Amino acid sequence: MKIRLATPSDIPAIKGLIEDLAEYEQAREEAIATDDDLHRALFGENPHVFCHVAEIDGVLGGLALWFLNYSTWHGAAGLYLEDLYVRESHRGEGVGTALMKVLAQLCVERGYTRFQWWVLDWNTPSIEFYESIGAIAMDEWTVFRLSGDALNTFASASATGA
Repeated sequence: MKIRLATPSDIPAIKGLIEDLAEYEQAREEAIATDDDLHRALFGENPHVFCHVAEIDGVLGGLALWFLNYSTWHGAAGLYLEDLYVRESHRGEGVGTALMKVLAQLCVERGYTRFQWWVLDWNTPSIEFYESIGAIAMDEWTVFRLSGDALNTFASASATGA
């Protein structure tokens, strides 16, 4: 197994892994990113999204797609893991641990003070894995999201509420 940064030629496999993750999370219809979208985000003129992949016998067996966030309290950047996914055929082989370890090492090397992510409440295997590496659930926080019609409606309303 080799953990490495993704390359443009990995895009079709990355897209396939993202679709597999969406299927696992019971939301396949929501995964609408195209190869072009992913290429632009990861390899465009000013990328803000990054991806490490686990290559096993020449095939991508997993990915960790991430970006930087910022803590005003720490005054430092942090790493936000958007997606961690390991093909079912490679689970239990240390792929997820290897991907997470590379990102943790990146945080330490670059001075990022936080490494965080979300996990679905029903995803017990992932929760148990994260707890096994020392991660702590931030269950006192509630995630909010504006998207679709609600985002468009709010964005088009006057900033003064008038």
